[in-house]
Amino acid sequence: MKLHDLQPAPGSKKDRIRVGRGRAGRRGKTAGRGTKGDKARGQVPAGYEGGQMPLHMRLPKLPGFRNPNKITYNVVNLDILEAFDGTTIDPEALRSKGLVRKKGLVKVLGAGEITKAVTIKAHAFSQSAVGKIEAAGGTTEVLSVNGK
Repeated sequence: MKLHDLQPAPGSKKDRIRVGRGRAGRRGKTAGRGTKGDKARGQVPAGYEGGQMPLHMRLPKLPGFRNPNKITYNVVNLDILEAFDGTTIDPEALRSKGLVRKKGLVKVLGAGEITKAVTIKAHAFSQSAVGKIEAAGGTTEVLSVNGK
């Protein structure tokens, strides 16, 4: 066998259909596009809705969704509470020291270590924070979220 003997397998190659080459041809006259209308004449952009306001223009312009009921917290880590004086730590005490914002809920997270037994009052606690506080002999108290 030589290079000039190579041929594609029988039936694997098909001639492309030449459309619009006269009425005698298989795809003559309308060339498979039916009759009249935009699609018979020229290219129609994807998403074109025939003059109706397109979907991408009917949708709101700004992306995303803002949940009006979302609860956001001012977070405080245990390493900050370790340096705090006193046996009871609550959101008001944290606000007076400037550790959290004046408004909003407070959540205690478990980054860092705490060694002293203190009572910590906050609106939410992470599981790791509760574990470390109780291991140090302290207690946690969850405040009402509705009171803010």
